[in-house]
Amino acid sequence: MRLHIIARGKIGRSPEAELVDRYIKRIGWPFKQTELPDVGGTLPEAPPLSRTVLLDERGKQLTSEEFAELLGKWRDLGVRETRFLIGAADGHGDLARSEADLLIAFGAMTWPHIMARAMLAEQLWRATSILAGHPYHRSG
Repeated sequence: MRLHIIARGKIGRSPEAELVDRYIKRIGWPFKQTELPDVGGTLPEAPPLSRTVLLDERGKQLTSEEFAELLGKWRDLGVRETRFLIGAADGHGDLARSEADLLIAFGAMTWPHIMARAMLAEQLWRATSILAGHPYHRSG
């Protein structure tokens, strides 16, 4: 299953971009990253057998283990791509929320989109590590 981060806003050459790249390189699954302008731009069409996850402050808060379990379940069901959408400063509209398969949040606080992208990349690395039985993730 391919993991696809689709983010509004350009991350550019920054420490956050380096952090995102560091985690992306570690993910052993097929991976794609798409940047869109803050406003406008065309969202890539979802391929058949895909899932769409929106990072949204109203979303469900998952543990790393629950997140890994969900990705593993989708992979095992034959999902070809899971798309993770990170919005711009105003977040996502009601239509996007209603069409998504899942809304997730990284806590109750609002995070800048470049930090959310780094946190998502790390959690994708962590989830794939959990599924592979890698010792990176240590649960307490």
